[in-house]
Amino acid sequence: MSITETSPAAARSRPDRPVDDASGSGNHRLRHETRVAMLGETLQLANYSAVTQAAVAVALAYMFWDIAAHAYLLGLAGAVTLLCALTVAAARRYRGTFGAGASEHAVRRGFAVSKLLAFALGLSWASLPAVLLPGMDNAYRVILVAVCAGLVSDAYVVGPIFGVAFLLAAPVVAGLFVGLLGCEAPVGQYIAILLAVYAAFVFLSARRMCRLSCQRLWDRAVVQEQSETIGLLLKDFEEGASDWLWETDGTGRLHHSRRRFAGLLGRDREDLEAEDLNVLAVLREFAAEGAARGDVEAVIAAVKARLPFRDLTVSLRTAQGTRWWTLNGKPAFDRQGTFLGYRGVGSDVTASRAAQARIAFLAGHDALTGLPNRTSFQGALEDVCREAGGAERRSALFYLDLDGFKAVNDTCGHLVGDRLLKAVAARLLAVCGPHGVFRLGGDEFAVVVRDAERAGSEALASRIVAELRRPYRIDEALLEVGVSVGIATVPGDALDASSLLLRADLALYAAKADGKGCWRTFDPALEEKAQHHRQLDLDMREALAADAMELHYQPLVDLRSGRVAGFEALLRWNKPGHGWVSPGEVIPVAEATGFIVEIGRWALGRACADALAWNGLRVAVNISSIHVRMPGFHEEVAAVLRETGLRPDLLEIEITESVLLDHGAEVLENLNRLRAQGVRIALDDFGTGYSSLSYLTEFPFDKVKVDRSFVRDLQGRPEKVAVVEAIARMARALSMTVTVEGVETRQQLDVLRDKRCDVAQGFLYSPARPASEVAALVARIEGAGLPPREGDPPAARPVLPLARAS
Repeated sequence: MSITETSPAAARSRPDRPVDDASGSGNHRLRHETRVAMLGETLQLANYSAVTQAAVAVALAYMFWDIAAHAYLLGLAGAVTLLCALTVAAARRYRGTFGAGASEHAVRRGFAVSKLLAFALGLSWASLPAVLLPGMDNAYRVILVAVCAGLVSDAYVVGPIFGVAFLLAAPVVAGLFVGLLGCEAPVGQYIAILLAVYAAFVFLSARRMCRLSCQRLWDRAVVQEQSETIGLLLKDFEEGASDWLWETDGTGRLHHSRRRFAGLLGRDREDLEAEDLNVLAVLREFAAEGAARGDVEAVIAAVKARLPFRDLTVSLRTAQGTRWWTLNGKPAFDRQGTFLGYRGVGSDVTASRAAQARIAFLAGHDALTGLPNRTSFQGALEDVCREAGGAERRSALFYLDLDGFKAVNDTCGHLVGDRLLKAVAARLLAVCGPHGVFRLGGDEFAVVVRDAERAGSEALASRIVAELRRPYRIDEALLEVGVSVGIATVPGDALDASSLLLRADLALYAAKADGKGCWRTFDPALEEKAQHHRQLDLDMREALAADAMELHYQPLVDLRSGRVAGFEALLRWNKPGHGWVSPGEVIPVAEATGFIVEIGRWALGRACADALAWNGLRVAVNISSIHVRMPGFHEEVAAVLRETGLRPDLLEIEITESVLLDHGAEVLENLNRLRAQGVRIALDDFGTGYSSLSYLTEFPFDKVKVDRSFVRDLQGRPEKVAVVEAIARMARALSMTVTVEGVETRQQLDVLRDKRCDVAQGFLYSPARPASEVAALVARIEGAGLPPREGDPPAARPVLPLARAS
């Protein structure tokens, strides 16, 4: 017979299932401990059973000496006595072994020996009814049947090993059946039937009792293991955790965690061990002053009233500073209701309280500069608006944005950038004094000035601009940044926080537009302009969705042959009820909102589709820097060429130098992929803005376009002629063509031909015209070989490229 582990949950759900019948891998240690306990109980009971059986064997020999064979009686008594002696000896031997801890081999051997001795005793006793029962009279038969019944009942008391009980009782039952067969009918048969019923009852009952005994021993092993685990956990809990168990007697004296209390309170442990520490005295002696003392009094009141308390946090003054404890306690009573003291758990929550205080600080302050953050700023704005509404108080909001900080951050790294922001915050605090200074994020700051007069606000803004402009010494570097300031007042400019912030932002935008490094106050015209831009953005989105925008095309004429080399696509929008809207008004708004990308996609598709009918003439499309910087731009162009069927070499993408300013790897990736497809790349507006010769060496453009500003006064400005000539020579050296924009007179054309420029574009040939007029326009230019007649009226509509640098 073997036993395996039964889980405590399974034991509760099946209390009648013995461990020795459980299946599964089990816990090996629990299984072994349970088997040891089973064998131990069996061997303990074996002594009493052995002595009893030996005494019964001797008594039977005496009783039946005159009516049974002497040899049999002596043999039975000797065999039973010998087996009982062996049982007692085995019990003593194995009990000593198990007391010191038995091995698995010893347990297996103990089970085998127990079963062997039980079976031998059973066989010895089985001979008694089989030999004596048939030849005895009824009086002696009663004695034999009673003895055998007692032996069968011994299955109940031999221990929890069912195999031992069965091997002891089963041979006796078999011997009874043999003996009853030799008795006269029908008494022998009747008794045999009753014996069968009784034997079945005994075996089933013994089986259940063994199961219960096994389960009891298993549960005892589990409880012992759990008790050991709990003890270890409690010990580890008290030694390594910030929580501890505390216990008092009925008078409040601490019985537990004295050493822990001593360490937490900063007292000498030996002194505290010698004292009768009373929990109430400890709380009173070390309680800190302030609001937290209320919880101390709450704990004292609960202890005095013998009431439970939970999660009461007390503040105590100790040698290590103020400590915070969270206490839980529950009174304990015996069965008679006598108060035994308190049991509870204490937690040192000092670290968590400090962390909570830090979190609360960071919720309202910037972690880098220590200034109040946007959340606090919003609350301050609401306060000043509320104060202004209730009294005649004028307050001002200064909205600040650093100029040039991104360049410093990118050049010197974020660590230097962070130190620069901290230095800026320190200067703001020094300049603004009692006024509230806030960091809103990035390089944006704000100052809220209460009770502000106009002259005082403007003077403060000037000081802020001047102070923040001074160089900053960060390690060995001398860094310079500026600041732009927008000012809005309450109640003069706004009455609520959101409107005040919006109008300060508009003033800041105006300061940026006026050259940065200055301050501007809010003007209602700024809001009207912003509203106009918002409405324009909505209108142009609707116009593009309704296909109400157009592309007109301005010819690009080869100066050597006089033939049309291609056309540049230019955006046109005839807004209903307004007329033609200048691209110079549309493009900046579209770039500011990002809608320029949608316009660019539409223009690419429309221009490529229109160019299919031009018999090999190129089409040039201006693309915004925002669009070119998008990682998948070259794939968009390839898709448009596939859909329209236009040859890649007939498409020319015009970009401005702003695309190459602070560009990432994706810009050069897009341009190189487009060149690999066969698409031509032109650098527009060369000579203005951020022009740098390094751009021409960093990427091999197919064409550079000279800005119209160099052509306007070409006849009277020799220096401009020199610049155009230098650009043409440089382009030829780099295998690039040169296109000159804004050609309007024959004199300008003659100068450009003399300086060996390649292509001209301007009103001298034609303004931009709809796609339906391209064929007639080509025929007129190439057929005449001359510019339009002097009497031809110039176009009234403005001509600006699709995209410009913002």
